[in-house]
Amino acid sequence: MKENVIKEKSYAFALLVIAACRRLQEHREYVLSRQLTRSGTSIGANIEEAQAAQSRADFLSKMTIALKEARESNYWLRLLRDSNEFPTLDVQPLIDSSDEILRILTSIVKTTGES
Repeated sequence: MKENVIKEKSYAFALLVIAACRRLQEHREYVLSRQLTRSGTSIGANIEEAQAAQSRADFLSKMTIALKEARESNYWLRLLRDSNEFPTLDVQPLIDSSDEILRILTSIVKTTGES
């Protein structure tokens, strides 16, 4: 079976998000952790759905939603970093990962939309 880079990266990202959000919840931070959990796991879920798309338009729609969720996750992560409320939680690796996912999804959406 052919390797699907975005599928693998989004799954790995979701696992990291879950772990980070558990740490946030241990510090009684529930609002940001819920938002990040929702958007961070939704990326991979939409990519999974896109794999079974019924048409090119359906594929593009799911990948566009995944891209939007990746942007939202990146926002929450930057907010966590820049607020300095949780200095023991290093979110920079998650930001770097979300940046990479954003680049890949942007390329997929542009390429698919051009055809």
